[in-house]
Amino acid sequence: MSPDAVVTLGQQALWVMFLVSLPLLGVALVVGLLVSLLQAATQLNEMTLSFVPKILAIGVAMVLAGPWILHVMMDYTIRLLQSIPQLVGS
Repeated sequence: MSPDAVVTLGQQALWVMFLVSLPLLGVALVVGLLVSLLQAATQLNEMTLSFVPKILAIGVAMVLAGPWILHVMMDYTIRLLQSIPQLVGS
């Protein structure tokens, strides 16, 4: 296995990780920002007020983006398993 192949596999794995985590982290970021603006406007500093909406929003995002995330991960895994003979043979 050549160093170029290892670097390429690492880059592909990082890219898939980025794609899979982007919807959930994006939702958490937006909801956290909205809740913090609400807390600043109303001067409520309750910890659960920022935690519970994020958990609920991430759960909804997981339900909506779950099939797409699963598809991306399956495509990467299939490509990786199909490339094993070329990687071992070279």
